[in-house]
Amino acid sequence: MPRELSGADILIQALSDLGVEYVFGYPGGAVLPIYDALFKQSRIKHVLVRHEQAATHAAEGYARSTGKPGVVLVTSGPGATNAVTGITDALMDSIPMVVITGQVPTSLIGTDAFQEADTIGITRHCTKHNYLVKDPARLGAVIHEAFHIATSGRPGPVVIDIPKDVQVATAPYAKPGAIQHKTYRPQVKADTALIEAAVEMLAAAERPILYTGGGIINSGPGAAQVLQELARITGAPVTSTLMGLGAFPASSQQWLGMLGMHGTYEANLAMHGADLILCLGARFDDRVTGRLDAFSPRSKKIHVDIDRSSINKNVRVDLGIVGDVGRALEDMVRIWKGRGHQKNDLSAWWRQIGEWREKKSLSFPENGAEIMPQRAIRALYEATKARQPIITTEVGQHQMWAAQHFGFEKPNKWLTSGGLGTMGYGLPAAIGAQLGNPNALVIDVAGEASIQMNIQELATATQYRLPVKIFILNNEYMGMVRQWQELTYQSRYSESYSDSLPDFVKLAEAYGWTGLRIEKPGELEDGIATMLDTPGPVLVDCRVAKLANCFPMIPSGAAHTDMILQANEVSGEMDDEAKALV
Repeated sequence: MPRELSGADILIQALSDLGVEYVFGYPGGAVLPIYDALFKQSRIKHVLVRHEQAATHAAEGYARSTGKPGVVLVTSGPGATNAVTGITDALMDSIPMVVITGQVPTSLIGTDAFQEADTIGITRHCTKHNYLVKDPARLGAVIHEAFHIATSGRPGPVVIDIPKDVQVATAPYAKPGAIQHKTYRPQVKADTALIEAAVEMLAAAERPILYTGGGIINSGPGAAQVLQELARITGAPVTSTLMGLGAFPASSQQWLGMLGMHGTYEANLAMHGADLILCLGARFDDRVTGRLDAFSPRSKKIHVDIDRSSINKNVRVDLGIVGDVGRALEDMVRIWKGRGHQKNDLSAWWRQIGEWREKKSLSFPENGAEIMPQRAIRALYEATKARQPIITTEVGQHQMWAAQHFGFEKPNKWLTSGGLGTMGYGLPAAIGAQLGNPNALVIDVAGEASIQMNIQELATATQYRLPVKIFILNNEYMGMVRQWQELTYQSRYSESYSDSLPDFVKLAEAYGWTGLRIEKPGELEDGIATMLDTPGPVLVDCRVAKLANCFPMIPSGAAHTDMILQANEVSGEMDDEAKALV
């Protein structure tokens, strides 16, 4: 039976009914009734961050690592506007998140009241949907609907803006049944005839490639398993976007590595030379395609995505299939086996890929006097791979080096800001991931510039006794900015040097962390071992080569065949067989 509750109590009861474990937030005047309701219950744990942007990234980290929606609670005005970056980040990377914002009382909306902001207007273009709830009787249904929208179809953030008087007023609440929205009904089951057509195209291909993205991970752990089965029965090579890392095991011989701007030579050349691209839960973004008019010009393309608007948005495809990619993969495998298809003879294709692999595009120079950042990542991987850590990153060179040199065997172990490229993401995301996975080893691979964007969250990890590890690749530069300035602006390093850096070891200690410093190549393995053996949160300041660049690289606006390898070697130096393909 419905119970008469205040709006704040309705919110808490609805969140409890939805199975919410954690709310990441920061209190303020417009949400005090909600915080009072939180205080009077023990089912939902509130995590007090030090900045609202960090609340959103922590919710993203929790969601990405657990598959459950992240929940954020912030106050009106600056509380809501501080959350906008993380909301946009979640939209770009398809992260399920519900953000609850306080608002001034309904009678004051539009009067420029203290800490008033048009939250609905501000977030209209960076949310999947948003609500301004003016009637407490609607609040319960809105909350349940918001979670349905955030988690179904292509996941994303939903904002619920609640005026303070609505939080205080009372209304009846009862847990609703299954949500059946009258207009929002994403197609989950793909058209069988289209799946059959895709299978036949794949069976006929001589140079196929499976191009996978974050949609595989969003579909659930079963999708990654079925992807492996499709790769096994077809024999096709597999590549992935930045957001899709972990959906296919990096140890597999069919794995080509990440593709795109900082992808491997073999992945990019295979995409360019393929006669069939099967795109699974990716969106042909600009970092993957390079110059559009030169992107895989001779291939047929199949695009499987739950977001209808993504198909034919950037790249025209020969066959578009709308549906959950995990379900579509299951159907593909079933139909392939049911029709008795066998692997095509792909030996010539794999021979060509083998020649591209021989370029060893992820190799890097070492001089023995300083730590190369790539070597640091590889050492970190070797020391931790048996524990299958969850890796978060900030944004920049260190992010790309981690993507290139840290091998991921399973989904939900790689958390990074892909579409928006948000500096300051990694530390709060690690906090959210650690809370969602209390027994996991969680490491934030950071840069000395990015880590300072939300470094105050060291206090959050201390408060909640979270054993998060931070591994800073400290080159004293905003490395990716400096690299572009070197390659594009004749090494005019305008404002990219990280001047006046703090002593990270002392800063860590000031926040109650253990601080370590690694300065020489010979200290690398022992320093990482000390980090792993030290209980509680640990920050490592690893001093790496200042001017190391992240290669391979496709310059902005260039084609896959214009990759820059080490020592500015251009990929045009291909043998005749490769040229015939591309």
